[in-house]
Amino acid sequence: MLKLKNLEKEQFDEFVRTNKYKSHFLQSLSWGEFSKIKKNVTPYYLGLVNEKEEVVASTLLLEKKLPMNRCYLYAPRGFVIDFKKKELVREMTKKVVEFAKSKKAIFVKIDPDIIRKSINYQNEEKIEEDYDKIFETLKSCGFKHQGYTKNFETMQPRYTFRIDLTQSMEEIENHFSKTTKQRIAKAEKLDTEVTIGKKSDIKEFYHLMTLTESRKDFISYNEDYYETLYEIFNGNKSSKATLFMGKINITKTINAIEKTLKDINNQISILPIDNLSKSAKAKLTELTKQKENILAEIEKYKEARKEYGNEITLSAHMIIEYGDKAWVLYAGNHNILSETYVNYKTYYEHIKYCKNKKIKIYDQFGTIGDLSKNNPRLGLHEFKKKFGGDYIEFIGEWDYIVDPLFYFVFTKLVPIYRKIIRKKSKKNLEEELQKENEKK
Repeated sequence: MLKLKNLEKEQFDEFVRTNKYKSHFLQSLSWGEFSKIKKNVTPYYLGLVNEKEEVVASTLLLEKKLPMNRCYLYAPRGFVIDFKKKELVREMTKKVVEFAKSKKAIFVKIDPDIIRKSINYQNEEKIEEDYDKIFETLKSCGFKHQGYTKNFETMQPRYTFRIDLTQSMEEIENHFSKTTKQRIAKAEKLDTEVTIGKKSDIKEFYHLMTLTESRKDFISYNEDYYETLYEIFNGNKSSKATLFMGKINITKTINAIEKTLKDINNQISILPIDNLSKSAKAKLTELTKQKENILAEIEKYKEARKEYGNEITLSAHMIIEYGDKAWVLYAGNHNILSETYVNYKTYYEHIKYCKNKKIKIYDQFGTIGDLSKNNPRLGLHEFKKKFGGDYIEFIGEWDYIVDPLFYFVFTKLVPIYRKIIRKKSKKNLEEELQKENEKK
């Protein structure tokens, strides 16, 4: 006889973190505690236990309060269960629905970490063997599939890129696109660096996030959001949030460029200026052009140093580690000196970091399924693709409708309400940024 019960937090997190089926940071204790503070929800850490009180499945359920003493429950990337065991999934669903009814929930939403198909760097497609069976299992349990969305319409991205870090670093790098390798090499040639950030670097990280988001015409979170996330994930021993700060020291970069300039001057000096052959003239023209470009580049860096200082953080990423996986959760980039490709080097450095920590899966956390040329997020997709990971499509969202009437009202009216709230939040954040700029 199986029963659903509230688990002790440590017991819950241990089961999720070490689960071989569907471990995910969005099912972690850290995410539950963070969501409680910053997303205005109540987390429940539930486990399905057998007669011996052994946990056989679990789920983090986030309760979002609604008007009229109602709510809905959301299991982000849950349940944590072997979805191939139909009867176990059926029993888990039954118990969760009973729990939902006790909370007067309108519906229960899940979006399991179940892969529908993947496409590797060679464009070879793989359909997951058990996908159809799992799909039918969820359907038979009473869940309603919310469709194969193509963009970011759902709670979590339905597409992502994942790199298998059990490969050798040489294999991983071989899957990078040619331009990615070249850009990483250029960033290294310019003597840029990537360092591990501290809590005090959240302010700079937030600044870069606002620059990135303003270019994309949206502003999502305030500084306190990222600070709280960082604190909670580093406050629990089972999870970790790491900041990677991609920087340029302009004096060091100019010194690196001047070495190239010196090399060009040496090549020019050995050319027989008074008696140039046709090929030597072409060589001189090419070298002269390179010299002019380098001198212009040096002037550009000097101007940037006058305006921004000698050391500038150009890229800042937050990586979440949980179990044997890591996710690139947030990435912000400056709007200057993009030709240094510090963002590419920052990605490269945290891939190596995760590889060295024996992490098995590196998830770039979100891309699109609609690859049409007019999709404004196609650039983001193409950037992530260049790192050679598998292009993953998940199963998508499923709703178990507990109260059909309220569910109908909620699905029609709430999207309008959310749109209003987002506009208001964006306006408040823009006003906050304006005030900050006025202080400077």
